[in-house]
This record gives sequence, structure tokens and C-alpha cells, in this order.
Amino acid sequence: MTTDPLQLPVKGPTFHPTSARRRAKDRIATILFATSFVIAMVPLVWVLYTVIEQGLAAVLSASWWNRSLAGVLPDQMAGGVYHAIYGTIVQAAIAAVISVPLGVMAAIYLVEFGTGRFARVTTFMVDILAGVPSIVAALFIFALWIATLGFPQSAFAVALALVLLMLPVVVRNTEEMLKLVPDELREASYALGVPKWKTIVRIVVPTALPGMISGVLLALARVMGETAPVLVLVGYARSINYDPFNGNMASLPLLIYTELTNPEAAGRLRVWGAALTLILLVAALYIAAAFVNKYLTRNRA
Repeated sequence: MTTDPLQLPVKGPTFHPTSARRRAKDRIATILFATSFVIAMVPLVWVLYTVIEQGLAAVLSASWWNRSLAGVLPDQMAGGVYHAIYGTIVQAAIAAVISVPLGVMAAIYLVEFGTGRFARVTTFMVDILAGVPSIVAALFIFALWIATLGFPQSAFAVALALVLLMLPVVVRNTEEMLKLVPDELREASYALGVPKWKTIVRIVVPTALPGMISGVLLALARVMGETAPVLVLVGYARSINYDPFNGNMASLPLLIYTELTNPEAAGRLRVWGAALTLILLVAALYIAAAFVNKYLTRNRA
């Protein structure tokens, strides 16, 4: 008698009930994770609530966004932080113009060409630079740019210090984004006879571009709130200075530090208002980074 193999019973997967011990471990881990999340959120929510409560009145004023503190007395509830917002954006923009091309090209070299001792040294130096405190970067620029070369304190000097802080973030982020590009895309391009430099420019970089742009925006958000460079490398001005290479220039961190010495109620309001404004600017950059990443990724899909 021949048995038809098609008629043989097929065994399905065997499921065993979860033991009470494993369920208990799962509940304990869930409780620990949830508790840790709540504990971590408490100081964040507390800080945000305090800053919003203390600085909302200043931010809601129309003059806050389109006026400076030129001619405003320390006890006057007048003026705004337009000059400080301008200074913060200008310093961060100059730093981005310098650090983004350098960081992107360094990351491309490390991922696409980097082999040997020079690549290892570059990676090591990027790691070292990523751990440099902001005050050390400011003192280095002060010693080199101002004390040695004789240039005056200026917003450009601040931007140079911000470059040192922004550069390793850009390099590391771009490097990771380039590594996520599948090697099959490179190999297909090489198989068609496309040179390596054109493959990088036309295939690799456009594929990694959404993540690269998001990383640049996050790096900008990181350096915009740095206080040490502005304290060391530029003086405070109560009005707008359109020359980033000469003269004092205000910024939101420097305004906060300066107004801390003002005992009047107006000074306290400016401190909290500037802090809330800085948080809003940083939050806007984070939202922009998420939007750009999602929008560009969806369009390339």
C-alpha cells in the first residue's frame, strides 16, 4: 500500500503557554521602564513650565520681536530682543557656512576613501574634538585669533569657536548617513562605468541627503545656546551690529547673562523671555529637522 505524500498530516508550530515567572519579569521590566521615563520627564516638564510661566508675558509682546534695547533703561518694561535674535542667527549661520562643507567632505573621505593611518588619525581627532568643552574652544580661538593674530573681538570669532563645536557633530552624523546607503547602489553605478566621484555626487550623497540635512539642523540647535564663546569672544551690545567682523554683538545667551545682573523686575522678565525665545528657536530647528527628514524621504520613496 502506497501512501500519498500529499495526504500526510502537516504539523504546525507548537506554542507553549508563557510561564508565570516570565510574565512577572515582563511586568517588572515594564514598570521599571515606565517609572524611569516619568522620572526623566519630571525635571524637563518642570523646567519648561517655569520658563513658560516666567517668560510668556515678554514673548507675547509685539515689541519683543521687532525692537532692541537701545535707549531702554534697566527698569523700563520696554524694548525687545530683536538684536539678540539677529546676533544668535548670524553667529550660527556663519558657523554653519564654514563647518558644513568641511564636515561633509571629511565624512565622505572617511567613508568612501578613508584607509590607512591618515583616516585613523582623522577619526581619532574628530572623536577628541567632539569631547572638547565649549570654554576650551573659546579660549583656543581667543589665544589664536585675538591674542596671536591680533583680530578684534567679534561675532566672527564666536562663529569660529562654534565651528569647533559643530564640526564633529556634522562629521559623525554625515558619516553614519553615508554608511546607511546600500553598497548595491554603489556597485550598480560602478558596473555601468560611472566614475567613483560621480557615483558619490549623484548617487550616494542624494540618497543620504535627508539624514544629512537633519543632522546639520540638529548641530545648529546644539551650538545656538552655547554661552562660553560669547562671553569670551565678543562684548554685549544693546542694539544691532550689522558688522560681524568688528564690534560687539548681542545674542540670546549673552543677553541672559548680562541681564542677570539687573535687579529690576524688567531685567528678570528679559532673562526669562530670552530663555523662552531660545527654547522656541531650538524647538523650531528640531521640528524643521524632523519635517525635512520625513518630507525628503517620502519624496524619494
